Amino acid sequence: MATKTSSSRGRAQDRRLVAGEQKHEVAYEAKKTGASAADVKRAVKSGGNSRKSVEKKLSK
Repeated sequence: MATKTSSSRGRAQDRRLVAGEQKHEVAYEAKKTGASAADVKRAVKSGGNSRKSVEKKLSK
């Protein structure tokens, strides 16, 4: 059985999502967009955890 890290689909899926409860992911997205960590968490909660939708919400 392949592990998730060896599956290309698993990796791509992980990269396109923002895990709102993972501090490192919230911090990365906050630094990338110039928003606060709280803003990132709110964007994930209101718009879903898709990286595109989070970045779209934060750019407004």
